[in-house]
Amino acid sequence: MNEQPTPKLKYLIQSVPPGFLVDAAWTARHAISRQSVSAYIKQGWLERVATGVYRRPFSARETSEAVTGWKIPLLSAQWIMGHAFHVGGLTALGLRGHSHYLQLGGNTRVYLYGSDIPDWLMTLTTEARFVRRGHGLFSDENNGVENSEFSLSDNPDEELAMSPWRWPIKMSSAERAILEILDELPKNESFHNIDMVFEGMVNLRPKMLTTLLAQCRSVKVKRLFFVYADKHAHAWLKHIDRSQIDMGRGDRALVPGGRLHPIYRATVPADLLPKENVDGA
Repeated sequence: MNEQPTPKLKYLIQSVPPGFLVDAAWTARHAISRQSVSAYIKQGWLERVATGVYRRPFSARETSEAVTGWKIPLLSAQWIMGHAFHVGGLTALGLRGHSHYLQLGGNTRVYLYGSDIPDWLMTLTTEARFVRRGHGLFSDENNGVENSEFSLSDNPDEELAMSPWRWPIKMSSAERAILEILDELPKNESFHNIDMVFEGMVNLRPKMLTTLLAQCRSVKVKRLFFVYADKHAHAWLKHIDRSQIDMGRGDRALVPGGRLHPIYRATVPADLLPKENVDGA
């Protein structure tokens, strides 16, 4: 890196922190030619991590976790390149402190929702596997999506407090995440796991839930939400305005051999029925 940076290279250095990524669309948008990108790679200002994807080299202080982690590529896509998507479902709950819902080890899945998830992010080699989901569950794609601060590092260094390592991540609120999880039933998630999730959801915001349920396009998700909500009967349930929520018509067959819920007209495992129906009373 003994050559002096040009104005465009200076812009790249100022815009992209060490370890963060840009793609070919970003460089083209900022009038950085392919020839310039190739030169920056030769000079050590960038390194190629995938076809059309480049990273500013990490500083010597960064850990192997930072190099192989999934959060820096995700934040790069959200904040540097401006792609419109968010982290949701079980991943959002895990990042919000429900760590027992976040898969650990090599099988970690990171659920992404939105209309603009870059293809390169889905194929990038990291410690986790990104899973793409659609953006049509709600009429408002952004409602219940929040910028939630978290640290990419446990290092208490004051310098890190104002660094990109502390950039917020765009992800679902707990209220939106719980509905996104229900949309995984019955193919991609188990009724038992969702039951365990609901058991811990004691502090949801009923106003937010009412809005999201009113905007939810899936009758299945709305009915299943109340199946679980009635079973666990958390304090927030009585504050949801059900008059704003269209529950649809007709029965829904969700589980082969399941039992038809007498209120929400969906076939579910027997342990999700009201107690008197399980007992046959």
